[in-house]
Amino acid sequence: MEANNLADFPRPVHHRIPNFKGASQAATGLPDLQAFKTAKTIKVNPDAPQRTARFLTLEARKTLLVPTPRLRTGLFNKIVPPPGATKEILRICSTSQGVKDYSVPIGLDAKVQVDLVVVGSVAVSEKGWRIGKGEGFADMEYAMMVSMGAVQEATPVVTVVHDCQVVDIAEDLLDDHDLTVDYILTPTRTIKTGCKRPKPQGIMWHKISYEMLGKIPILKNLRYRERQAGNDVTLKDEHPDFPNARKPADSEENAKTGNIKLPAESAAAQIGHCHVGNDPLSTKSDPHGAPATVYVGNLPPGTRVSELKSALKEFQAVPLRLTWQGAQHRAFLDYPNKMTAENVLSSLKGLSLRGHTLRVEMAKNQRRKGQVAINGQRNKYE
Repeated sequence: MEANNLADFPRPVHHRIPNFKGASQAATGLPDLQAFKTAKTIKVNPDAPQRTARFLTLEARKTLLVPTPRLRTGLFNKIVPPPGATKEILRICSTSQGVKDYSVPIGLDAKVQVDLVVVGSVAVSEKGWRIGKGEGFADMEYAMMVSMGAVQEATPVVTVVHDCQVVDIAEDLLDDHDLTVDYILTPTRTIKTGCKRPKPQGIMWHKISYEMLGKIPILKNLRYRERQAGNDVTLKDEHPDFPNARKPADSEENAKTGNIKLPAESAAAQIGHCHVGNDPLSTKSDPHGAPATVYVGNLPPGTRVSELKSALKEFQAVPLRLTWQGAQHRAFLDYPNKMTAENVLSSLKGLSLRGHTLRVEMAKNQRRKGQVAINGQRNKYE
């Protein structure tokens, strides 16, 4: 594409979903698809060549969902144009900046039903076999949507590419986690692939590494939910067939995040206000700044402190100290610095206990009154 001057901004197109001259023209075939006409909610990737697809979705007054870039802060953002938005405003909403300015996050507990999926591709075959940029984010997005119940096997998948990106692809290059497509839109034609190869049936945890789990915080949340549901969530690094299978050393993880183990739950910790954890934070200065506190609210009635502690351990978000206020349905988590606390916020985004999505944010004015400190508790997590 670069050699033939078919590429468009941003350039060069290497190591990304390539934008190309004629991308807007290719996307104009989208409204002609019956799948688009009947769809109410459409998920479109945030890449540049899908900008027109996002605009056409908004212009048709359909619900537009856009994945968060590289899945860093969640899965979906819903684009919400201002009331009475003109075409020009809708075009702005379709840009990368517009996605930031006119979007609201969609939590994992939202009952989202996606009727059509639009993805970018590096290459695609007329059989519907697709190759992305090699990082697996589109495949992972789809697998997450399956886990959430947001898509079904019959949910159509469309890709928008240049004609030169339609090539023969050897089937042995594909894996069972690779996403296939049902329609290919190019500047000159619309291809119905009739692809029979199964799409991903959910997250394949045995192919997920600790490294990927760390890069995509929402994966930790989905893994926690699936484990609670009794599903096998053994990671690639933990799998017995994987060379040097291992679990991350607690000491190594704690060193990275500033975590210190919390004591086990005591009877007194289940009622009223109490401190659960190590001694109060040291007054020694931290190289990354002053201590920071995270507020956890909307704890469902009857929640035990051990349930929250288990979730924090699962997400590798164990604080220096946990202050439990069960009667007020809230807790406070103390961390050594703001950077650690902000990482925790990202990891716990969308966390739920007993079917309730928790409110997790930096502590503001929700301070602690009538706290009872529990001393001498030194039982560690098992």
